[in-house]
Amino acid sequence: MTTTQPADSLPLPQPQWHTLASDEVRQQLDSDVSGLTETEAQHRLNQYGPNRLAPPKRRGPLVRFLLQFHNILLYVMLVAAVVTALLQHWVDTGVLLAAVVINAIIGFIQEGKAESALDAIRSMLSTRATVVRDGVRHEIDATELVPGDLVLLASGDRVPADMRLISSKELRVEEAALTGESMPVEKNTDAVPLDAPLGDRRGMAYSGTVAVYGQAAGIVVATGQATELGKINQMLSGIQNVATPLLRQIDRFGRWLALVILIMAAATFLLGVFLRGHPPGDMFMIAVALVAAAIPEGLPAIMTIILALGVRTMAQHNAIIRRLPAVETLGSVTVICSDKTGTLTRNEMTVQRLVCAEHVIRVSGIGYAPEGSFSIDDRPIDPADHPPLTLAVKAAVLCNDARVHEEQGLWKAEGDPTEAALLALGGKAGFTQENAHPTWKRIDSIPFESEHRFMATHYHDEDGQPWIFVKGAPERVIDMCIHQLSHAGECAIDVDYWRRMATDTAAMGLRLLMLAYKRAAPNGGQLDFDDTQTGFTVLALTGIIDPPREESIEAVAECHRAGIQVKMITGDHAETARAIGAQLTIGTGKPVIIGSEVEVMDDADLRNVVMGVDIFARASPEHKLRLVEALQHNQQIVSMTGDGVNDAPALKRADVGVAMGMKGTEAAKEAADMVLADDNFATIAHAVREGRTVYDNLRKFILFMLPTNGGEALVVIAAILFELQLPLTAAQILWINMVTSSTLGLALAFEPTEPGIMSRQPRPPKESLLSGIFTWRIILVSTLMMIATLGQFLFELKMGTPLETARTMAVNTLVAAEMLYLLNSRHLFSSALTYEGLFGNPYVLLSIGACILLQLMFTYLPVMQNIFDARALTLNEWIKVAAGGLFVFAFAELEKLIIRNTGWLQRLEKWHAR
Repeated sequence: MTTTQPADSLPLPQPQWHTLASDEVRQQLDSDVSGLTETEAQHRLNQYGPNRLAPPKRRGPLVRFLLQFHNILLYVMLVAAVVTALLQHWVDTGVLLAAVVINAIIGFIQEGKAESALDAIRSMLSTRATVVRDGVRHEIDATELVPGDLVLLASGDRVPADMRLISSKELRVEEAALTGESMPVEKNTDAVPLDAPLGDRRGMAYSGTVAVYGQAAGIVVATGQATELGKINQMLSGIQNVATPLLRQIDRFGRWLALVILIMAAATFLLGVFLRGHPPGDMFMIAVALVAAAIPEGLPAIMTIILALGVRTMAQHNAIIRRLPAVETLGSVTVICSDKTGTLTRNEMTVQRLVCAEHVIRVSGIGYAPEGSFSIDDRPIDPADHPPLTLAVKAAVLCNDARVHEEQGLWKAEGDPTEAALLALGGKAGFTQENAHPTWKRIDSIPFESEHRFMATHYHDEDGQPWIFVKGAPERVIDMCIHQLSHAGECAIDVDYWRRMATDTAAMGLRLLMLAYKRAAPNGGQLDFDDTQTGFTVLALTGIIDPPREESIEAVAECHRAGIQVKMITGDHAETARAIGAQLTIGTGKPVIIGSEVEVMDDADLRNVVMGVDIFARASPEHKLRLVEALQHNQQIVSMTGDGVNDAPALKRADVGVAMGMKGTEAAKEAADMVLADDNFATIAHAVREGRTVYDNLRKFILFMLPTNGGEALVVIAAILFELQLPLTAAQILWINMVTSSTLGLALAFEPTEPGIMSRQPRPPKESLLSGIFTWRIILVSTLMMIATLGQFLFELKMGTPLETARTMAVNTLVAAEMLYLLNSRHLFSSALTYEGLFGNPYVLLSIGACILLQLMFTYLPVMQNIFDARALTLNEWIKVAAGGLFVFAFAELEKLIIRNTGWLQRLEKWHAR
């Protein structure tokens, strides 16, 4: 038995089911009103396989673990471990190997994002289904469904397979997770054109979506991997994770650094053996010492710590990082592709506009919370002073079957979201279901039906007088009305006015509902359709939308100031997307492209168009994925935000995927690199700021670390060139690299955010980790450290100081230069001789104190003296050590001063920002 249903074994290609009438579907699938027979169902189960998504082929744990070592950073650490082993410094070897294994374990644990995402999608499949077989209704495991099965749906059911509906009684299906449609979709049995987007196929119900109202029956047309959900599963399986910008830069940097180190070591070996005549064995150990000096052993560990600190800071701002390098990637994004529903918006319908006979009223507040106000021409009003508005609000609450309630500080809806929006409107005006019940008694109702396009309720007020309220499509309700209510009372209806206002409101991307009333009792005692034919009075026209989050508006503006493009990619309608985009300043003055237009574009055309368009509507999962790939082809670093299962492929393919934590599906969360715990788009702006800070601090660390390694290497090279005693032994070099420089460099991980960091343009994706100014600074400071260290060493030898003492002074001089250069490294151009420069980061002072303590232990503890061949120093010798450190500090500050005072600063900063 196969585990998936092969698409080519279906009687008809999958995309065409929505184009056929229900009778044709039955004929194609050989199914009738009594459903399949049990025998036929078993035969088809053998043919098509169970209705479940195929589990992916997974690498075994051993292979996954071994692949964690395929990382340039770990290669560098392994080389360092080999070097220390050759030197028989087994403690250092053990520390390095432990760091490598720990890194691999972390990567092993964090891997599996794709597998988890697929598991989350598979969990969306319904576990039980109601099916008719042999004319008898059964409840079966959903995995046993086969094409041709007759399935019954009721409110609250999760759709168990892709179905072509053959009957529907007011079925409404929540498809937001699959299509991005913010409203439950009314379903019917009509066929639609072949090119109809997924969200417009009203005669289809798709696996994984949820029926929120009504009932229906449908024929299963696809199961397992052949469903729309299965297609997303297949897309996720085929998407490879892209390397983050930082990892790409570190990879290039590591390869370049490894090449330079090997060339230096080889040149030193050849120079010593063939030009100086040294024994090959001795020269090999010197070359090994040079490699030990040049390799930045602390880089992988410090980079991990800097990223981990970024994770902690982001978590404090409700951004949960699932993959460590994503911290820095957020700081380099150039484009944020955002889903609309539930991401930029609240996924909570809200009444924003009320049109009465004499006034257009704006309603503030968003979501289902009863918080907001009313205004006319930006002037606040009291609803009690406007009788038409007051009665319209009562009609909205009384002609309603939904409920809203507060739960843990959040207002939630039960029932239709549009009706919930009307209840929130009532709450803002002070009229709720709770305070209506004592005085208004519901007698009867006519539920909303798509055939009639309205709902009606019959009430008695506190005086026992009858009222009939209706709400529905404007064109339908207008036909019922003969009057409209103004401030002066009822008057003849102005049909042209209401049609014109309906057109204007719809053009704003708002969904329309009209409210009306009639003061009369039903003719036959029970409310009937005959009672709704005429005699009504128009109260108001409501404009409803899923509005943008207030904080999203500022967050988008901040992203624009930071040079980041924000693009909206949604499954919703173009008019709605355009209206939301206008409020968010997304896509202003630019065209809106819909999914069917993306469908006909080849990849080249899409790449040409994508940078000039900011809103894409009616987009399918395939479209979202293609758009992300097109942006990446244009050398953009792309962040994709979303909350639905339809967003999962694009979330995984993006450089950094961001999912909503509260309302997001598990599939979206598992596919993402970051999860927003508060579902707040504004949190992304905080994350971008922190990501840029992380990158700044990483570069500051590299700018601090490389001159230290460079100085050590230059000392060794100079000693070989001039046939001098080595001022540093290999063990002493490792002490400086692994202990002192790492201790000092760690303080830079705590550097505060630079002023104006969100006013910078994003750094170019291909920018080198070491810019021109960085390279110059590294060469300068490396030379200064070499002069200070080698000069101190040679001077002491000339003065007759023992070799071991001279080497101890050389080590301490180099470390003193590092400690003071740490202050230089806090700012690229600004002086360190300010209060902020000296005391702005308390961790810098703590690390310098710790480093002083370590050097005192290195110099005076007998066990350390035995390991590193160190000697105790006198006060006079310590003064000389301090003078060497101050020499490096002073020249580094002088270089900054020259740059600032000669006009180079502006050009360098502009180049650096670019």
